[in-house]
Amino acid sequence: MKVLTKEEVKVNKEVILEVMKNGAIFIHPTDTIYGIGCNATEEEFVNCVRDIKERPTTPFSVIAPSKEWIRKNCVINENAEKWLKKLPGPYTFILNVKNSVAKNVAPGLSTLGVRIPDHWFSELVAELGLPVVTTSANKAGGDFMTSLDNLEEEIKPKIEFIIYEDEKHGSPSKIVDLTGEEIKVKER
Repeated sequence: MKVLTKEEVKVNKEVILEVMKNGAIFIHPTDTIYGIGCNATEEEFVNCVRDIKERPTTPFSVIAPSKEWIRKNCVINENAEKWLKKLPGPYTFILNVKNSVAKNVAPGLSTLGVRIPDHWFSELVAELGLPVVTTSANKAGGDFMTSLDNLEEEIKPKIEFIIYEDEKHGSPSKIVDLTGEEIKVKER
């Protein structure tokens, strides 16, 4: 497991993007906490994250490469369009999805949690041009990773790299369900 700084990611960006596209399982920063990620379009990669998290069926969210990607790949009603203006930000929007990610990102559901964090990592995802799974960097029921000190030991050997930028003091994003006429907002 390699620990990379923002500067190292920028210097090696082309290599990092290629590795992300081709199956790396990694830990990334967001505007809230650290997340485990992978290319969300490949079932094999998503299954690796599921194994690490010990969550065989719980739906994962994705960091979208752009608002345009969200509009193209999700069903956007009038309420959703208004909320999209709040991105980037500390929100996860639950939207009805077309078939744009691996089926095991949200198994058995016709919805998808979508984020664009207010964080430089979102720019890297935009350059990748693919959605990236984002789920808290912990095993099911464990504490959220906010620093290298509290990354669970059994996760470390399963991660190719960590993009690390010091301790995070946030909490998980606010969930906004935009699938129906009524908007449902819940804190995690």
